[in-house]
Amino acid sequence: MAAWPGREDLDAWRSELADDWYAATPYLAQVLRRRAGAARVEAMAGRLSAFGRTMARDVEPAVAEVERRRDLPAVAAFDGLGHHVEEVAFHPAHRAAGRAVWASGLPSAARGDRGFHEAAALFYLLSHAGEGGHACPLVCTFGLARALVHRGSDELQERYLGPLVESDYDRAWRGSQFLTEVQGGSDVGANATIAVPDGTVPGAWRLTGEKWFCSVADADLFAVTARPDGAPGGTRGLGCFLVPRLVDGVPNGFRIRRLKDKLGTRALASAEIDFTGALGWPIGPIEEGFHTAVDELLNTSRWMNALGSTGIMRRAVLEATGFARHRRAFGSAIARYPIVREQLAVITAEERAALSSTILLTDLVERLETGEATAAEHAVHRFLVNANKYVTSLAATDVVHRAIELLGGNGTIEDFSPLPRLYRDAIVFESWEGTHNVLCAQVRRDVARFDLVGPMVERVHEELATAGEAAGPDGARVEAALARAAARLSADAARPVEEAAAGAAHFRRTLDLLTRALQAACLLADAATGPAADAEGQRALAGLFVRRHLVPGHDPEDDPDWPSLVERSLAGTGVDAAGCAPRSSSGG
Repeated sequence: MAAWPGREDLDAWRSELADDWYAATPYLAQVLRRRAGAARVEAMAGRLSAFGRTMARDVEPAVAEVERRRDLPAVAAFDGLGHHVEEVAFHPAHRAAGRAVWASGLPSAARGDRGFHEAAALFYLLSHAGEGGHACPLVCTFGLARALVHRGSDELQERYLGPLVESDYDRAWRGSQFLTEVQGGSDVGANATIAVPDGTVPGAWRLTGEKWFCSVADADLFAVTARPDGAPGGTRGLGCFLVPRLVDGVPNGFRIRRLKDKLGTRALASAEIDFTGALGWPIGPIEEGFHTAVDELLNTSRWMNALGSTGIMRRAVLEATGFARHRRAFGSAIARYPIVREQLAVITAEERAALSSTILLTDLVERLETGEATAAEHAVHRFLVNANKYVTSLAATDVVHRAIELLGGNGTIEDFSPLPRLYRDAIVFESWEGTHNVLCAQVRRDVARFDLVGPMVERVHEELATAGEAAGPDGARVEAALARAAARLSADAARPVEEAAAGAAHFRRTLDLLTRALQAACLLADAATGPAADAEGQRALAGLFVRRHLVPGHDPEDDPDWPSLVERSLAGTGVDAAGCAPRSSSGG
C-alpha cells in the first residue's frame, strides 16, 4: 500500500534537515570574517564544522531522548550505604551529550587558549539544541574560570583553574554561580547569607545562608555571594567566594533542599540550596565581591545568554523553513502563500540581527580581554552586554513562537520537532542573569553615571559608514531612529529626581530603539561587506527589519514595496522563488 502523500512530504522534510549546523548557517562565517578576519575564520572552520555535525548527529538526539523520557535530574542525598553525598542523578544520555560538548574545547577559551570568537561560535552551535542540560553549566564554568584568571589568587588558580578548563568531560569540573536569595530575587544587595573567617584554615571563610535559584546544582565549584559579618548593607558589602562542593570527600556544609520544577531548561538541575558553615575562599579582594560577580560572572553570562538565544532562533528558522517547503495545504506547499513567506522573512531577519549584534559584542569582549579596547569600546560594551541580552532573549521567544505557528498543530507536539522544547527554554533564557526590567534599570543607571550614549551613537555611525551608499534610504531611516533615541535619552537624563520612577518605563522603550538601530546598522554593513551574490537579499532583510522596528507607525499594507521586500528577503534562505520543493512522482 502506498504511503499517504502527506507522510511522504514529512519524510522528505526530515530527510533534508541539516546534519551540520555550521554549514547550514553561512551567515555565521560571514559575520565572523568581518569581525575576526578571514584568516581566523579559516583556521577555526574545521573545528566549527566538526562540532556542527556532532551537535546535529549526537548531542541533539541525546537531549531529545532525555526530554522524551521525562527522565529529568533527581537529588540523591545519600548513597546506597547511607553516606551523605548530596549528588544529582541524570539519565545516561546526559553524560553522553556532555562528553561531546566538552570535547569541543570550549571551556579552554576562558584562559585564552582559543579566541572568544571561536568560543562564541561553538556556543551558538551548541544552543541549536536549546539549553540541553549543558549550555548553562558551560557558561557558569566559563565565567568562573574567567573570574579566577582575572581576580583569583595564585593558590586558587593553581588548585582549581586546570579542572575548569579541562576538555575531558569525565575529568573536568563544572562551575556554578549562586547569587539569588528568596527575599531579593534580582536585588542582590538584599542578600542575607553571612560569611565569617574560619580561624583555622588560612584565608578561608565559613558561609551560612540559603540560595533560592541555584542552577548547575551538580557543579564541583560554586561561586557564592555572601556578606562578611559586620560588612555594610547593599551590594557594596558583599563578598564573592569560591566554595568547593566537597572537602575531604564529603559535602562541604551544604544541602540541596529541592530541585526546581521549571517550565524550560528541564534537563538542567536548578535547586534551592542551604549552606551551613561551608568552607570558601574570596575571589579577589573581599570588598570587591559584587564587582567580581557582575564583571566576571554576570557579564560573561549575559554575553553568552545572547549567543544562546540566537542559536535557538537559528534552529527554529531551519525547522520552519524546511517544513514550509515540504508541507502542503489546499493544494500547494505552504511556503507559496504570502502570509507564510512574510513570517519566514520576519524570523530570518530577527535571527540575523541577533547574530550580528552578538558577534559585535563578542568582538568587544575579546578586545577588553586583550587590553586593546578603547574607552569608547568599553562604553559600548557596558551598554550592549545588558541591552543585547534583553533584546535577543525577547526576540528568541517571539521567533520560536512564530515557527511553532508555521508548523500548525504539529508545532505543539513534543516529538514532532524540537520547537516546544526550544520555546520553553527561550522563556527561561529571558529571566536568566537579570529580568528585562532589571537589565533596563541597570543600563539606565549606567547611562546616568557614564558617557555611554555618545559612544553608542558613534558606533551606529561607524556601522553605517561601513555600509556606505549601499545602505540607501534605510541608512537614513536608521539615522532618524538614532536621533529620536538620543533625544529621548537626553530628556531622560534631565528628568527631575521625583519623576525618575515614571521615566523608567519610557527608558525601556528608548533602550529598545537604540539597540535595534545598532542591529539594523550591523545588518546593512554585513550586506555591504558580504558576498556580492547575497547582497540584495541581505539588504532586503535589513530593510524589512528597519521598517518593523525603526519606522514609526509603519503599516505594511500602506507600503507598496513591502511584498517585493519580503520576496527579496527570502533569497538564499532555502525557500526558492517557487516556494516549495517538488513532490516525488510516487507521492502523487
